[in-house]
Amino acid sequence: MHVLDYDYELPEELIAQTPAKKRSESRLLVLNRTSGELSHEHFFDLPRHIQAGDLLLANNSRVIPARLYGVKESTGAVIEMLLLRPHGNPGMWQALVRPGKRVKPGQTVVFGNGELKAQVVDELEEGVRLVEFSETGDSFDRWLEKLGEMPLPPYIKEKLDDRERYQTVYAREKGSVAAPTAGLHFTPQLLDAIRIQGVDIEFITLHVGLGTFRPVQVENPEEHHMHEEWYAVSADLFAKIKAVREAGHRVFSVGTTTVRALESAYLKWQSGGANSEDGMVSGFTDLFIYPGFEFHATDALITNFHLPKSTLLMLISALADRERILEAYRVAVNERYRFFSFGDAMLIK
Repeated sequence: MHVLDYDYELPEELIAQTPAKKRSESRLLVLNRTSGELSHEHFFDLPRHIQAGDLLLANNSRVIPARLYGVKESTGAVIEMLLLRPHGNPGMWQALVRPGKRVKPGQTVVFGNGELKAQVVDELEEGVRLVEFSETGDSFDRWLEKLGEMPLPPYIKEKLDDRERYQTVYAREKGSVAAPTAGLHFTPQLLDAIRIQGVDIEFITLHVGLGTFRPVQVENPEEHHMHEEWYAVSADLFAKIKAVREAGHRVFSVGTTTVRALESAYLKWQSGGANSEDGMVSGFTDLFIYPGFEFHATDALITNFHLPKSTLLMLISALADRERILEAYRVAVNERYRFFSFGDAMLIK
């Protein structure tokens, strides 16, 4: 296994800079993972591929305005801080800090007019710092809403006018620093149409963090280390998945984050890892899914088009044959599909 096995050529103009005018009118490339057959459709055609008795699972995590711009209190140097996840005590966060070399433990970064401050507590790894904010709880959330920006990926250069277009319509649980983008194509009307067909829709939570979008920087991907991301899945869901499959129906996962949460929770649940108080299987996962992985809770996947050499491209290559995935990507490039977070979608069934 080599990282270059997951590379492909992508013209820069195919990287979507803005969302589709209407969520469900984005294009949909459908791949039959058994035959390799491809069809070109639109996302609003999705109900044609899901039948009564099937189960649709999606990630209800909500993106927080996690990108903050401040100044170093001692020098006035501009500092960018991307919050990754809470860490231990209230007010404590892991954050990606740029330029990291300028910010050392004991130093303070000031945001706004001094209403919010963060003291650097520790260096965790290159670029990642443990910081403690001056505000906690609801007060911190209010300042974050006021001072923070939506953490759009670096390949998106256009300004996002409406923050809600980087949220799914079912986003509820605050905590992600990147959107579970496969879900951005759904509308309330499309979800209702799927339910009316007799399809059950359930939600899990995985707060998207550095683990999802951190690039692979080693030649052998098996040596790549995934950052931990927090997830929560109802233990009752696994009995439902079992019943759906035994009845000859399929489980559709919306996005790679849903897959990682489900597969992580399943492995933990198998070993008796459910919380007896609330019936949830939860915790932090660094599960890295690549070809050879045995799926326990996913039969079909709704996903966006992923970056070359990324862990997400490796995950979908584990569900379908790598060569079929790369051929589908070549077709998508030739057909001028829109790629990445605000791009078009793919159904692997």
